[in-house]
Amino acid sequence: MKLVCAQSDLSTNLSFVSRAVPSRPTHPVLANVLLQADAQTNQVSLTAFDLSLGIRTSFNAEVWQGGAIALPAKLLLDITSRLPEGEITLDDESATETSTGEGLIVTLTPKSGHYQVRAMGAQEFPELPVIENSQVIHLTAAALIEGLRGSLFATSGDETKQVLTGVHLTVKQDILEFAATDGHRLAVVETTNERPMENSSQLEVTVPARALRELQRMLAHSSADDEPVALYLDQGQVVFAWKNQRLTSRTLEGQYPVYRQLIPRQFERQVTIDRKQFVSTLERIAVLADQKNNIVKLSIDSGNQEITLSCESQDVGSGRESMSAQISGEDIDIAFNIKYLMEGLKELPSSEIQMHLNQSLTPVIFTPLGGLKMTYLAMPVQLRN
Repeated sequence: MKLVCAQSDLSTNLSFVSRAVPSRPTHPVLANVLLQADAQTNQVSLTAFDLSLGIRTSFNAEVWQGGAIALPAKLLLDITSRLPEGEITLDDESATETSTGEGLIVTLTPKSGHYQVRAMGAQEFPELPVIENSQVIHLTAAALIEGLRGSLFATSGDETKQVLTGVHLTVKQDILEFAATDGHRLAVVETTNERPMENSSQLEVTVPARALRELQRMLAHSSADDEPVALYLDQGQVVFAWKNQRLTSRTLEGQYPVYRQLIPRQFERQVTIDRKQFVSTLERIAVLADQKNNIVKLSIDSGNQEITLSCESQDVGSGRESMSAQISGEDIDIAFNIKYLMEGLKELPSSEIQMHLNQSLTPVIFTPLGGLKMTYLAMPVQLRN
């Protein structure tokens, strides 16, 4: 195998696939990235797979001699990311057995140096799952990016609640719905899919947040908004494929909560408020939030058409700020975990937002005014006297 490629192409694509390399591989070959070079198409593909998440990316290169080899992912990325811009030659033609009689040596030759890296045979690298005979569903990159941005933050980090560590994706005729909850809050985003399904059936799948964060990162870097993304689904596996990129992941088993039933339909109170002002006020108040309970109190004053945010910490002090709002309904005091409140409000994509609520301990709904159809539900917490 021998090829010449741009340092930037090799480094960028390595950084993408390396995120699927396990930090503690169960088998030595999994710490590697599979490099495959095709002399006919002048394409180089890189693959990493931790047996749950798999990423494959491809880029153009000048391939003099095709071949495949497994290279240590972290070492290769550490070297190439530090090399100056320009061409790099990768060559295993002169690969010789090491002094121990095991393994191969691959030579990297940038314009000003010479590096040799111990490699493994490509035949040891596990195959990425292939989904056959599955109906392909076409999505747009814009719809995926929009939906993931508004939902991923609300997934659970608790591995004992496996199904909540992912985003539940529902594909309808021309609508994509993303839902995520950790038991304390819920984010639901509905986006329009510009590439409607060929039949009217509905598809549902729960995909691990880790895989979807990589999908979001790759799409944002390498695709136009109208880029078609193909989704393949089979028992236990999901594949997203576009251009020269491919991401495969196991799906999460188990019944996802029937989240639509959690969202109230009628409200006694409604508050319209400037989102950026609300978030910046929360950020200032959060400095004084007690680290143990992390609670912010909202006092809604209908008469003065303002809300007052306050925090108290026995060891540090207290803070309060008021801001104007359009309020309908009676006065009420309500409290939230400040982290949950801020994370949701930061993702609502509009300058003004609406807060819909009933009582001090019933679910509160935040929605953007105009634009994306997003619902953020946050559960209030009990105020201690």
